[in-house]
Amino acid sequence: MNPSSITQLFGIKFPIVQGGMIWTSGWRLASAVSNAGGLGLLGAGSMYPEVLKEHIDKCQQATDKPFGVNVPMLYPNIEEIMDIIVQSGVKIVFTSAGNPKTWTTFLKGHGITVVHVVSSVKFALKAQEAGVDAIVAEGFEAGGHNGRDETTTMVLIPSVKEKADIPLIAAGGIATGRAMLAAMVLGADGVQIGSRFAASHEGSAHAMFKDYIVNAKEGDTQLTLKELAPVRLLKNKFYQDVQQAYANGANAEELKQLLGRARAKKGMFEGDMEEGELEIGQVSGLIHEILPAKAIVQNLMGEYKAAIQDVKGL
Repeated sequence: MNPSSITQLFGIKFPIVQGGMIWTSGWRLASAVSNAGGLGLLGAGSMYPEVLKEHIDKCQQATDKPFGVNVPMLYPNIEEIMDIIVQSGVKIVFTSAGNPKTWTTFLKGHGITVVHVVSSVKFALKAQEAGVDAIVAEGFEAGGHNGRDETTTMVLIPSVKEKADIPLIAAGGIATGRAMLAAMVLGADGVQIGSRFAASHEGSAHAMFKDYIVNAKEGDTQLTLKELAPVRLLKNKFYQDVQQAYANGANAEELKQLLGRARAKKGMFEGDMEEGELEIGQVSGLIHEILPAKAIVQNLMGEYKAAIQDVKGL
């Protein structure tokens, strides 16, 4: 592990990246994390281009620290989104859900640091070949859209570290300083944390979704809809409807019709806890309160340093 490779790459104090989650990661959260010493990310996946521009502008006004934008490349308006990022002077972009070769050269040509999110060694090596500056290796525990191989973080991180040569950020199942240290011992240079920041005061998700997160127990999430795009969800009515569809022998097209449009927005942003798609990680069972982003960063670093001291006694 080499935390300085991450802090120097991004110009931040702590090797902590806040995940750019859809419907949760707006300018208030990103700027708060950046101001606290981590790297805040805007979640462009749930933003129309003009909305993304507004969030970039407000984030630039709210912090003079580095922040970035997470861009799932499967979303429409991708060309317009990339142009806005360049024109707005964003210096860090995390890409996901697509081929890193598509945009890495373009972004780096404009002086932008590029990080790509992967779920396997194969895709990590493809990202490295494409010229990205760092990799986020995200394990099966993570919330939202996930890898098809179902490789856990504890297996994925050392596997990627063994093969890849560029800075490595661990994601999936990390919400405490102890988990952060564990990821670093496995070979990560930093961590990306989503679920813990979803349950923050500054997160843009609906208050009812945040309450749902802190009340979640072990086993309350499940990876499903692999026929479309694997996604980890909390087990609400919509999830049960999906399971019933499977029991009835639904094919991919029928599952797509059940999913419909804007299902994640309905749940996570608008607060429909029954019919909405509630994306969160397994680690939600360890999240028990909604906190300011600054307190989350401080707690993570405090636990991390305490864990280092505990390990010295082994």
